[in-house]
Amino acid sequence: MDKKQILELAEKYRDYTAENLSKMIKIPSYSAQEKEVCEAIMEMCKEAGFDEVRLDGLGSVVGRVGNGPKMIAFDAHIDTVEVGDPSQWKTDPFSGIIKDGLVHGRGASDQEGGAASMITAGRIIKELGYDGEYTCLFTFTVMEEDCDGMCWKYLIEEEKVVPDFVVSTEPTSCQLYRGHRGRMEMEVIIKGVSSHGSAPERGVSAAYKAARAALAMEKLNADLQPDEDNFLGKGTIVVSQIEVKGPSQCAVPDQARLYLDRRLTWGEDADLAISQVKQYIKDALGEEPEKVYMPDYTRRGYRDYDYGQELYFPTWKIDEDHELVVAGQKAFKELYGAEVKTDKWTFSTNGVATCGRHKIPTIGFGPGDEAQAHAPNEITRVKDLEICSAFYAMLPLMLEK
Repeated sequence: MDKKQILELAEKYRDYTAENLSKMIKIPSYSAQEKEVCEAIMEMCKEAGFDEVRLDGLGSVVGRVGNGPKMIAFDAHIDTVEVGDPSQWKTDPFSGIIKDGLVHGRGASDQEGGAASMITAGRIIKELGYDGEYTCLFTFTVMEEDCDGMCWKYLIEEEKVVPDFVVSTEPTSCQLYRGHRGRMEMEVIIKGVSSHGSAPERGVSAAYKAARAALAMEKLNADLQPDEDNFLGKGTIVVSQIEVKGPSQCAVPDQARLYLDRRLTWGEDADLAISQVKQYIKDALGEEPEKVYMPDYTRRGYRDYDYGQELYFPTWKIDEDHELVVAGQKAFKELYGAEVKTDKWTFSTNGVATCGRHKIPTIGFGPGDEAQAHAPNEITRVKDLEICSAFYAMLPLMLEK
């Protein structure tokens, strides 16, 4: 198993990879509704000659090639967001059209393209008879769009699947990523005192307090600072929802709720973020809000299993000189004779669980572009699929050197 063989097979199977992606796109697979696409992926893995293919308890497909004493996992979530406004799509979102070197449709970049390249990589590794140090695990995970990382929290904590290394195949434009900001969600409860709308001076408006609290979050966002080495950049906070209610439409509202999306840079965590929200609102209102808390997420997946977690997704990164990053750089250079750009994602991935929560070294390398995620007319390049198939097959070899 060498560079030349890997490149030849990745090219040979380029159309096969694109066609597998097209098949996935043609099956709508929203979060918790992934059953049909998982069944299709299981058949693809079996056809590719995987040594083992199974479903975990949450519904993710877990494929294995090899029996080495160490384990590297390649991960793709295979659920997608919904279509949005259909009128903004030039082609059917579930067409899976392959044309002019592009695959079209929802999930092409985010992120079934990575899944298709993983299947081809498994086929290459199996076909070339790899019997080295690494068991290659290929995970096609569910419910990521709803709750990133929960699928891996389940695999690690409930099924005790703990790889030595993880590769996320989220879109990176075939660049090497080594981290991203974390995130969390918060709810803020504010109380007022109701009175008749004809005499607002008798009450205390929760609406006006909520407005001042929202402006306090705008100030907090402006005050947040980047991480020390400015790799991940500054954290952010945004008010994504405001709800106000009272006894009637002719009354001063006595209850308000703000929903916050907080992105966390290196060195920031949930306790810090909650304390900042409380302090800034206290400064704006002259009193602390009634409650600031982090909600929980629980949803029943397609296998009728309830699982959940708090809506906290820790920041993660690994050093540029980490052996996994170095191996990734070597793999790319060995294959293509060029240096690979090292960067980070803007959005969040399952790395929040593998590396952020469980400290398993994780990198990213995937087909397609971040900007395609959740956008209409989503595409990915067939050439990217070929590059990624070869990269995934080469990486275990580079880790052994």
